[in-house]
Amino acid sequence: MSRPRKRGRDIDGVFLLDKPQGMSSNDIMQKVKRVFQANKAGHTGALDPLATGMLPICLGEATKFSQFLLDADKRYVVTAKLGERTDTSDAEGQVVETRPVNVETSQILTALEQFRGDILQVPTMFSALKHNGKPLYEYARAGITVEREARPITIFGINFIEYQAPSLTLEVHCSKGTYIRTLVDDLGEVLGCGAHVTVLRRTAVADYPTEKMMTWDALQALAEQGDLDQHLLPIDTAVSKLPALKLNAEQSKGIGFGQRVKFANEAKLRGQVRLFSDKNIFLGVALIDDNNVIRPQRLITQSL
Repeated sequence: MSRPRKRGRDIDGVFLLDKPQGMSSNDIMQKVKRVFQANKAGHTGALDPLATGMLPICLGEATKFSQFLLDADKRYVVTAKLGERTDTSDAEGQVVETRPVNVETSQILTALEQFRGDILQVPTMFSALKHNGKPLYEYARAGITVEREARPITIFGINFIEYQAPSLTLEVHCSKGTYIRTLVDDLGEVLGCGAHVTVLRRTAVADYPTEKMMTWDALQALAEQGDLDQHLLPIDTAVSKLPALKLNAEQSKGIGFGQRVKFANEAKLRGQVRLFSDKNIFLGVALIDDNNVIRPQRLITQSL
């Protein structure tokens, strides 16, 4: 029996897309995948259609490490409209409550203090979180409200940028699992006037450089010139926060076969590490246990 033909080429790396407004993350990911003619692609944390900004797209073997970027810190610039709550907590929803805005800048600065550090957040009904196998937004669209537990998140920074009533702009540095729409809605309640997101831009994911982002229009223009692959970032950038461990030839061969390898561990490494072969080829991610054994976790397919 013949093997099914691949629908694309074997191309590996991370592309930093500057996501356009009005498209879902999955739709634009599929478009990027087709432009690169890749056989496999995945994004690293959805942005709402309203939102723009950094959306790392993993191609080929890089998809094996997308979870590390899903778990990474994010940065956003968000503009909120005070005085109105919507059912989705953003401008795409229906206004459900209107209140007068009698808020001074000093009140905003005081209120922001409540949202710094480790806090609990109840996810919005208009999220992709699953309940009984279905995303919450499907229940919301059917008019059904599901009880949600508050989840721990961390707001590393929430900085005031500008306030011209009723418009408020903030910069947020947050942990995974943070819903900026919910953050704005909660802030609006603390201020006593309600609020919803009107503009949202993700400016950073992990340590990826903003200047490496490329717009969809620019990518299409490059595609016509046939000069795309040089704009892919290396696979190991998805796990750049992990310490690197270079192996010798024998260890590299063993790891390549998925074997556990014991080593001297003079650096006394523990936990997850990035593995590189004796030829400085990225092999994947492994766990070093208390017995100085390298246990492969995620390896990329390649010939050493």
